[in-house]
Amino acid sequence: MPRPLRAPLVVEFPFTRSLGPVQSAFLTGLRERTVLGVRTADGRVLVPPVEYDPVTASELRELAEVAATGTVTAWAWNPSPRRGQPLTSPFAWALIRLDGADTSLLHALDAPGPDTPGPDAVRTGLRVRIRWASRRVGAITDIACFEPFDSAPDRRASAHVGRFADPVTAIAAPARLDYVHTPGRAQGAHLAALAEHRIVGERCPSCRKVYVPPRGACPTCGVATAEQVRVGPRGTVTTYCVVNIKARNLDIEVPYVYAHIALDGADLALHGRIAGIPYDRVRMGLRVEPVWGPGGGHPDHYRPTGEPDAAYDTYKELL
Repeated sequence: MPRPLRAPLVVEFPFTRSLGPVQSAFLTGLRERTVLGVRTADGRVLVPPVEYDPVTASELRELAEVAATGTVTAWAWNPSPRRGQPLTSPFAWALIRLDGADTSLLHALDAPGPDTPGPDAVRTGLRVRIRWASRRVGAITDIACFEPFDSAPDRRASAHVGRFADPVTAIAAPARLDYVHTPGRAQGAHLAALAEHRIVGERCPSCRKVYVPPRGACPTCGVATAEQVRVGPRGTVTTYCVVNIKARNLDIEVPYVYAHIALDGADLALHGRIAGIPYDRVRMGLRVEPVWGPGGGHPDHYRPTGEPDAAYDTYKELL
């Protein structure tokens, strides 16, 4: 039996978001080693602050400074930190109610035991304090972590105007998912064919449609598919878009065109980049063929074949 295919995959989408007055004050305050919450109409102090009361939906603007010390209200041990987490050694994720706050903040708790960090050093009710990052930029990571600290609770929260020099007005929020993908029988056969510069799909035994890439089952009829069908490699552009924003780590100059392509013999359009033609000359019905990438594992892009454009009626059902 052949070994199943497996490959690491990363889905990453870093984006930048602007900050309103409350979040701007909170993150700028962290840069200045000041923790701010927001006070509700009934006197509760919410940390981290929000711009609208979660109970009444009223707009919140009154800021209050709370202490850098607090109490653990709940926790979970993390024995194997992952890339990008606050600490590289085992630590606890903890909900911490800072003195003066009425809600809890989620952050990392560095809890060293007698020899190494361990869950025996953590408990609900443990008193802790903020360990500030040596370099602070106006982000939640300005709190490097929390650490145990023997102190008496201080319940006071004092009013704060929230004004700082050079306020933080936007943050970059990276989103990333690392996982290992196993394609399964249908996709595995498709990938093996691509390595030989062939494109195969699978035909539904009920509706007779051919799906590329194959899914192992017909999405319309819900029955298993097994019959392999070679399609393409030429196809027709059904719809497309012009990309004007350069993606990070993608060595393609903008503008370029990404299109849905109905391969000859297939009943489902796949997507691919169009090259070898000015972006403003790409059109619906354009006939294209694959140009294989280095190593031949997949088409790098599609280029015009020079054939006459396909008639609209031949691909209108695949839009």
